[in-house]
Amino acid sequence: MKKQTKQDQRLNVVLMVSDDHGLDAGCYGNHVVKTPHLDALAEDGTKFSHAFCTASTCSPSRAVILTGLHNHANGQYGLTHKHHHFASFDNIKSLPAFLNDMGYRTARAGKYHVAPESVYHFDKTLFEGSRNTVEMSEACRSFIDSDDAKPFFLYYCPYDSHRSFDYADELPYKPNRFGNEPDGFPGVETTTYNPEDVLIPSCLPDTPECRAELAQYYQSISRMDQGIGRLIKILKETGQYDNTLIIYISDNGCAFPEAKTTLYDSGLRLPCIVRSPIHKQRGATCNAMISWADITPTILDFAEAGTEDTSFHGRSFKTIIDEENPDGWDEIYASHTFHEVTMYYPMRVIRTRRYKFIWNLASTLEYPFATDLWDSPTWQGAKQKNMEVFGARTVDAFLHRSRFELYDLEVDPNETVNLAEDPQYESLIAGFKKKLKAFQEQTNDPWIIKWYRE
Repeated sequence: MKKQTKQDQRLNVVLMVSDDHGLDAGCYGNHVVKTPHLDALAEDGTKFSHAFCTASTCSPSRAVILTGLHNHANGQYGLTHKHHHFASFDNIKSLPAFLNDMGYRTARAGKYHVAPESVYHFDKTLFEGSRNTVEMSEACRSFIDSDDAKPFFLYYCPYDSHRSFDYADELPYKPNRFGNEPDGFPGVETTTYNPEDVLIPSCLPDTPECRAELAQYYQSISRMDQGIGRLIKILKETGQYDNTLIIYISDNGCAFPEAKTTLYDSGLRLPCIVRSPIHKQRGATCNAMISWADITPTILDFAEAGTEDTSFHGRSFKTIIDEENPDGWDEIYASHTFHEVTMYYPMRVIRTRRYKFIWNLASTLEYPFATDLWDSPTWQGAKQKNMEVFGARTVDAFLHRSRFELYDLEVDPNETVNLAEDPQYESLIAGFKKKLKAFQEQTNDPWIIKWYRE
């Protein structure tokens, strides 16, 4: 193990952000998909049961993760690649910039998907462009095992379990491969799943097409899990594990219709596992409601940055990691604007323990589809069958939203019975509107003007 001076005893940080991974892991109750390394990480740390992204789309969510600011304030309204061309404002200061100023070595591996580079600058880029997460972890070894005594920040982002651009034509129902290669990947043990065994979430239909795609999705999760296991093994082999904060999250819900890009819980509620060397609890669960706006303030708190939480839209959850039911963590906010450039559908959300309140700012428009979700055999199969119900929700309700949606999550966890027009909830709705306006004012949301121009 490397010797460190007293000055260099600050924690290293590994932030793992997977791609389109919902609550599909053994530690989150899915007994079919094999995720032994994520499960082991949860056993050695704390699992958050109520963790939420703030925008269920890749670039905006990642920008929130790396700035602590909602996308309507940091400028990353939609996807950054190709013709979508969204980017954060030049004056935004990101997590790697804060840590770099503090003397941390910074590096990224895997998916990046934010812009501009001047805002989201890392000292090193270690790996890009492959779905082999074991190979990606090995590419991080020299950075972790450096003789440099400075603490490090590693932003580790597997491409799985995002959909890929090819389909398994040799399999029944020709599912999207989710990056799975027929011959597997070097150094990775291929774990396959029988479509008959997968668990159908309530947001999806139990169809052969959907089962075939979930089997591919599970396979990509298991491959990602092996890469995470290899990275943790490297941390242990290099003597860094016991001085490293590890956070595992996903950017948004699984890449299926009714999940990704929506602000229903199937798109928002995600895994969050924190392994902290300075906290005593192991195998714990924290029921605090946290959001990805809290990630940057929390990491800076661990890094002893001395940065006031009021500069961010989130706050540090460092002090509550050992608590099962901490006070004052019972509400989160979400803000979605675009996914693809053609998918303008701004939504603002308050989610409490019991209720979810959604304001659809463009409710006169039909709800837009991400290209890969529209093309998916899961959706196309439903279209060909003329299905009127997709999962727990009708197709019409999915495509045509009311201006306001209110759900009682205790009695309606699938969010299908909109109470917004029920007179007995009038005072509750008025309270949510007031809180939403206050949130928009506090976070400099340009879309607040929509309250007054309709």
